[in-house]
Amino acid sequence: MASAASSLASQFSGLRREAAKPSFSTAHLFHGVQSQLRLPSARRPIRSVVAMAGTGKFFVGGNWKCACNHDDYYLGIYNDFCLKPVQILQNGTKDSIRKLVADLNDSKLENDVDVIVSPPYVYIDVVKQSLTERIEISAQNSWVGKGGAFTGEISVEQLKDIGCKWVILGHSERRHIIGEDDQFIGKKAAYALSQNLKVIACIGEKLEEREAGRTFDVCFEQMKAFADSISNWKDVVIAYEPVWAIGTGKVATPEQAQEVHVAVRDWVKKNVSPEVASSTRIIYGGSVNGGNCSELAKQEDIDGFLVGGASLKGPEFATIVNSVTAKKVTA
Repeated sequence: MASAASSLASQFSGLRREAAKPSFSTAHLFHGVQSQLRLPSARRPIRSVVAMAGTGKFFVGGNWKCACNHDDYYLGIYNDFCLKPVQILQNGTKDSIRKLVADLNDSKLENDVDVIVSPPYVYIDVVKQSLTERIEISAQNSWVGKGGAFTGEISVEQLKDIGCKWVILGHSERRHIIGEDDQFIGKKAAYALSQNLKVIACIGEKLEEREAGRTFDVCFEQMKAFADSISNWKDVVIAYEPVWAIGTGKVATPEQAQEVHVAVRDWVKKNVSPEVASSTRIIYGGSVNGGNCSELAKQEDIDGFLVGGASLKGPEFATIVNSVTAKKVTA
């Protein structure tokens, strides 16, 4: 009995006992930020970072979050991440899902891209039954261990049973709103991989952390928690998503994104292995859209995208998927 209690306690150790208060709000995100965002470089001293770009296939994921159309997504973002009551959010229906799936099925997608979408849990089966097999299904979260008496959670086993191939773990909204810490997220990733569910491992800094010159420190701390728990990186995609750029309409410049991607790949090279650094895809997320994806894709160490609001528009999501052609031009 004591050992069982101890096991459960270790599973819960990464969750705060009280509801986590958001450590930022949209007002904070926009504090001191002009319409043309110019953020400081992540570097403290300028240094040379040498690393190999990823060798895997271009990867684009669509994170539908807790919305089912583009307007829902942005209404949620601009109301402190859905923490305030919003009466207008009423269009998350099976009809809107069917429309989005139909648009995706009608889209012409480049062949040499891995494409996934991540619907809300309640719609995963609907999407799985009607979406082209060209696109794989991801969950937005999973429990830290084997399923059991954990009200409201979704187990890896259940996700696999309904056809999920991937799960997104470590997203900033799980870290900063729900209160999941680095170690807890690392444990979740390890368990998902142990059950052959592939992982999109998210990292990224908040605005104040970038302004303080701590971008690399924050990302490396988050990477260390994954590395401490993961032994096989074959089924892992790393997603760099600066928190200040998620859903705000602000996006890192291609140079800013490339700088962090190079640094993360270099960290993996030094702390995991050169082979893992070369083969692991590092994708960018943060207000990616049809207008900026091509310039971002041209960067050598950007191996794809994790897309939020723009993934709720089928034609625009297809444009982002097809930005792999920009990568080919620069290859």
